[in-house]
Amino acid sequence: MSRKLYTYQAIAQSVFDHDCDVMFGLMGDANLFMCDSFVRDCRGRFVPAAHEGGAVLMALAYAQVSGKVGVATVTHGPALTNCATALTEGARGNIAMVLLAGDTPVDNPRHLQSTDQRALVKTTGAGFVQLRSPDSVAKDVARAFYRAQVERRPIVLNMPADHMWQETEHVKQVLSVFTAPGGVAEGDTLDQAIGMIASARRPLILAGVGAIEARDQIVKLANRIEAPLATTLKAKGLFNDHPYNIDMFGTLSTPAAYDLIAAADCILCFGTQLHDFTTDRGALMKDKRIIQIDIEPTAIGGGLHPDAALLADAGLTAETILYWLDEAEIPPSGFTRDLDIKTLTAHPVLGSKTAAGCVNYVRALEKLEQILPKERLLVTDGGRFMTEVWCRISVPDPRSFVGTVNFGSIGLGMQEAIGAGIADPSRPVVMFSGDGGFMMGGINEFNTAVRLGQDMIVIIANDSAYGAEHIQFLDKKMDPGLTEFQWPSFAEMGTSLGGEGLAVRSLEDLDQVAEAIANRSKPLLIELILDPHDVPRMRI
Repeated sequence: MSRKLYTYQAIAQSVFDHDCDVMFGLMGDANLFMCDSFVRDCRGRFVPAAHEGGAVLMALAYAQVSGKVGVATVTHGPALTNCATALTEGARGNIAMVLLAGDTPVDNPRHLQSTDQRALVKTTGAGFVQLRSPDSVAKDVARAFYRAQVERRPIVLNMPADHMWQETEHVKQVLSVFTAPGGVAEGDTLDQAIGMIASARRPLILAGVGAIEARDQIVKLANRIEAPLATTLKAKGLFNDHPYNIDMFGTLSTPAAYDLIAAADCILCFGTQLHDFTTDRGALMKDKRIIQIDIEPTAIGGGLHPDAALLADAGLTAETILYWLDEAEIPPSGFTRDLDIKTLTAHPVLGSKTAAGCVNYVRALEKLEQILPKERLLVTDGGRFMTEVWCRISVPDPRSFVGTVNFGSIGLGMQEAIGAGIADPSRPVVMFSGDGGFMMGGINEFNTAVRLGQDMIVIIANDSAYGAEHIQFLDKKMDPGLTEFQWPSFAEMGTSLGGEGLAVRSLEDLDQVAEAIANRSKPLLIELILDPHDVPRMRI
């Protein structure tokens, strides 16, 4: 049944028709009436960001934690150019979201904020859908949501401002999407893969984010062939509490786990693209059989060429392999029988020469692991400090972890922490950032978390430098002075922005932090004062 609406109302209603009740954004003259209608007419929730790129990042994290399509909106011109890094992060991470972007009036090509928005979006790797006319609103919105899901990337819906107050007949349009394609593996390649597994004496199973839903089937296969289990960073926590779990695979492994992986003779890879950090630039894949299973064709053969590649569903393939191993009565490998999992998963804590007035970073992380809430969402910014966080701070499961690592950027963590908290307000969000990343993108959104009343703990690793560059100067025996900064107090900054800020200069100061965490009533900012000469190197 149709009803007459203005175009801005029809856009809001069409978005709401797609099971969207949360929209992140920043208003301008091309989208403000649509935002108002989404709240007033559709009873949706609009979450205002301080920066347009922040709105996109919030929607990306919302999508990752909730499993729904994230939605954000900005106006035209500089508003969209401010989203370029965030859109690239989403495209590289294969995250389904829709960005409703206003555009300058089509009849005013010399508008001050006019730019080629289609060309801009294309450079980020995101997709583009043009709102063609007021009468095509429902179909164009449906097309954007459809593409976001099947293409697994952000889609920008371009909305000319001069359409907004034109009337149209609105009819609900939703394209139903089956988003878990991938059949059962079969044929000669499957037979070859089963033969490799059957003959392996030291098999190991690696699971990535594309195999999260197949956890139970993969675990059954691992138990059957007695293979250790490992994950990529993005699948962190998938095999928590399993007796064969050796945690993360690759440059983030413990030294003992790295040696175990190197000793394996066959690796079954489910739902992972096998990039350089996972494989340690191919070093961990030498002299062993590699079987790669993924539903995404571009995931296979990008970093290295497997011995057997199966374009198929991870769970169904694990079940199929298990069936044929049982039919052939293949004995288990015995590889896990003498493993010392405690040793394999213990990251060493080395001695340090921390300067007076600074806290040792690794020891602080070890203590934070104990005092932070266990049922948490973990969000990490990019930068030098994060590899130790990934290794030492646990998560309940992969859906509880958001790492802003898809584009190698810093300054994205605070924004994604807000989106994660909106997606799951039942748990606190713990966000780690470096000082440079927080100054770049965190300050302007910390107050957003305060305004929203979010349960959030922000931990800033402050070595008063851009650490990765600092190390490079030291390695060349050069003066690192250009990388060093005299930042203001982040703890005082957190308090002035409406939260509570605490500075940590010793392990003893963490006792006060534990008390503050237990009694928190507003976003809490913990500033770790670090010695730039005493921070572990990145493990990637």
